[in-house]
Amino acid sequence: MTTEKPATRPANPRFSSGPCAKNPEFSLDKLADAPLGRSHRAAVGKARLMAAIETTREVLGIPDDYRIGIVPASDTGAFEMAMWSMLGQRPVEMVAWESFGAGWVTDAVKQLKLDAQVHEADYGQIVDMAALNYDKDVCFTWNGTTSGVRVPSGEAIPADRAGLTLCDATSAAFAQDLPWDKLDVTTFSWQKVLGGEAAHGMLILSPRAVERLESYTPPWPLPKIFRLTKGGKLNEGIFEGATINTPSMLAVEDYLVALDWAKSVGGLPALIARADANTAVIARFVDQHDWIAFLAADPATRSNTSVCLKFTDSRITDGAAFAKAVAKRLEAEGVAFDIGAYRDAPPGLRIWCGGTVETSDIEALMPWVDWAFNAEIEAQQAAA
Repeated sequence: MTTEKPATRPANPRFSSGPCAKNPEFSLDKLADAPLGRSHRAAVGKARLMAAIETTREVLGIPDDYRIGIVPASDTGAFEMAMWSMLGQRPVEMVAWESFGAGWVTDAVKQLKLDAQVHEADYGQIVDMAALNYDKDVCFTWNGTTSGVRVPSGEAIPADRAGLTLCDATSAAFAQDLPWDKLDVTTFSWQKVLGGEAAHGMLILSPRAVERLESYTPPWPLPKIFRLTKGGKLNEGIFEGATINTPSMLAVEDYLVALDWAKSVGGLPALIARADANTAVIARFVDQHDWIAFLAADPATRSNTSVCLKFTDSRITDGAAFAKAVAKRLEAEGVAFDIGAYRDAPPGLRIWCGGTVETSDIEALMPWVDWAFNAEIEAQQAAA
């Protein structure tokens, strides 16, 4: 055991799981061309919004017949917009293995009062996706931001499903290979894997989702901010840069800069590789230390973005207090900000490993985690 501080510090200590780190080449002067003080409905504003839509399509490999819209209220707004606009035509399977999925369950069961079957798994586990009935609508998160558990693939989702799949992909898009043919509604937010700014959500619709919108009217009233149709037809303007409400053109420019950076490093394959390399550093550390483990029990379902860890040492008497103290030590040293576990999750650490994080920074961080753990064990023993 040693409490000697490591000699190397991360160049960027920002390992928050949202808002996440900016890309390594980011600087404020790259936003100088943002059309500030101009209407988002002017030609220049619509052009920037449309560029954000089409560059998203390019980087993520989204099919040409899928609609992509920029909508209010981050991923939450995008997913709730889809739920309130499309669900209710048929029974629904609600799937949750962490807090955000549990939030969608609450919407479905308590607010929309749908005919819903709820499938839940504990933190660190995952629901058996092959056991679901895809002739119903299915709502799930691809990557559990607060549990570090992800869907390993889309193989369980049948091509000939009768229902729609609604996927919250906010910590998966740009870091994991999403099977678009298996996803009818996909949502994410700018402030996750690409480190964009908050408050804007992306809503991606398959042709089947568009057909549902144009053939089904839900029985409940829809506020203006949720309305995706006009006169029974899809409001195409939303998917051509005419947003429902006023977007931040500064945030749009920031997202475009992030997309350009993603293209410059090699696009989606490179972003996935960067996240995998970051997570591999942590995996090696876990293998070498018997007092820490992944919260995700199965390696096949471990996230490569929101990596969640738990302390397993028998000397720890209060897990929550210990984890908070370790995170506080790291923040006080300026080597890791905002890496405590999510408030509803089991106590531990959550380290963001998405592609905007440099592998060298993860490599520099892990000895500090070792230092903070040992320092806190010694402090605990001294106080006993």
